[in-house]
Amino acid sequence: MTTDAFLADCRARLAFDLLSNTWNAVVLWALRDGPSRPVDLRERIGGISSKVLTETLRRLQFNGLVDRHVHPGAPARVEYRLTALGRTLLAPIEAVGAWAFEHGNEVMAAQEAASTPAPQPPRSSRREPSDPRAGVREAAPRL
Repeated sequence: MTTDAFLADCRARLAFDLLSNTWNAVVLWALRDGPSRPVDLRERIGGISSKVLTETLRRLQFNGLVDRHVHPGAPARVEYRLTALGRTLLAPIEAVGAWAFEHGNEVMAAQEAASTPAPQPPRSSRREPSDPRAGVREAAPRL
């Protein structure tokens, strides 16, 4: 097994891919207390559309992190729950959340500093004599 987590064939890449999607970790965290219906998940999470929630749940199910259970009846009731594998991601998600809580202000300050234009030095009120040829390109000689 390689220790370089950024190699294309490394399994750590799989975990990074799973956690790089914002909604994956959020939905997993929202399911930590037990099964939930999609409508309840949307209410609990906030800011996620039905379409994005459905896509996220399907992705998590595909990866074996979430189970979908259909209760018979009219209309059928659907619930999602974490699998044992999905539960193993709760500790890393909690660790990343704790890091964000501790360092989030620093990250936001860095983002703000990076998006703020650098101050320009004040312009001199003295005018330099201008060269009338400044900025004029000479034409190439014709052959």
